Amino acid sequence: MGTGEKHLAAEKILKGAERVERLAFVLLIVGAAAIAFAPIFVRVSEVGPVSTAFYRMVLAVPALALWLRWGGGGDDEPKLERREYLRLALAGFFFAGDMSLWHFSIHYTTIANATLLANLAPIFVTLFGYVLFKDRFTGLFLAGMGLAILGAVTLMSDSLQLSRQSFIGDILGVVTAVFYASYILAVGRLRARLATRVIMFWSTLFCALFLLPLTWLSGEAWLPQSAYGWWVLIGLALTAQVFGQGLIAYALAHLPVAFSSVSLLFQPVVAALAAWALFGEALGPLQGVGALVVLLGVALARLGGLKKHKPIA
Repeated sequence: MGTGEKHLAAEKILKGAERVERLAFVLLIVGAAAIAFAPIFVRVSEVGPVSTAFYRMVLAVPALALWLRWGGGGDDEPKLERREYLRLALAGFFFAGDMSLWHFSIHYTTIANATLLANLAPIFVTLFGYVLFKDRFTGLFLAGMGLAILGAVTLMSDSLQLSRQSFIGDILGVVTAVFYASYILAVGRLRARLATRVIMFWSTLFCALFLLPLTWLSGEAWLPQSAYGWWVLIGLALTAQVFGQGLIAYALAHLPVAFSSVSLLFQPVVAALAAWALFGEALGPLQGVGALVVLLGVALARLGGLKKHKPIA
């Protein structure tokens, strides 16, 4: 192959990678939009917060099992090794912590507080990436992240409440962000070798196993009292876990993990729009400005990127 042919081949590969990255970004935003509806399902659930998280996982497993079985890959797909099962279990543990603490926080504080504080995960993703994996970030990326977080605060400012009564829920929201950041980093590293469906099935299954004793120890009533209650849980499982988290896991193979976490701040924007559409909650000029600032921050973070985007080991 001559120099010209090699150059054309390299250009095709680069363009193909750019197309995949653009698609991954779109799917990441769609996934963030899907999980934005999770607080609504949690609030109307007929069972307790930990039980709701447990059912989100358990009811997602059958659909994920079908995806795992019929999703392709064939005999050429890498076999799971013991260390990968351990990593999948760790991802499930982080997600179990995220789910249980976040669902508790929704019941101890406002939905706005719980959603916003859980979405501080980009700060911890960036910090952990710097400390643990030596990632370096441009000033533009950090500015974009800060702007997106500021926009999320502005968007939800009318609903935010700082009080002694909501303090416990707010602390749980911050700890939720730590667990979710750890989950995002774990999945991002697993996606270097494993297919989305493999990660989603096993991490969800492990998450359900971790949540089972927590559900039992919580003493909550954990059986819905009506068909409506079951449909709420099924809707949560399919919308937020299978569809939303599945798209996010796919995108993490093609986008920097830190940028992906910043892009998930699109979630409060969708949550505000959903509250307006479903419950008639007013959206004033301040909320509109906040939504635009979030989008601007995500755009800046995408332009900034990483100084050094190392392949995930």
